[in-house]
Amino acid sequence: MFEKFYEVVKNIPRGKVMTYGQVATLAGFPRCARQVGFALHRNPDPNTVYCHRVVFADGGLSSAFAFGGEQQQRSLLEKEGVTFINNKVDMKKHRV
Repeated sequence: MFEKFYEVVKNIPRGKVMTYGQVATLAGFPRCARQVGFALHRNPDPNTVYCHRVVFADGGLSSAFAFGGEQQQRSLLEKEGVTFINNKVDMKKHRV
């Protein structure tokens, strides 16, 4: 299951985001958004599995972001051109 999640996340384009639910559905496991979070927290290769591109459905960032916290996730997204409205990703603009 986790490997399928990682494959989906690897294909999120730079400057775009997906929700945990989208990743679960595209991997063939709808209703398993929480498991996506578990998988990304154990991300074996953050250099190719870009878990910072996965956000909550409302555009919120995870306070438990495994590789440096919420501010690090935001910084990585901003470097890719992702914009925020009221501390949440502008989902209309950046959602795949």
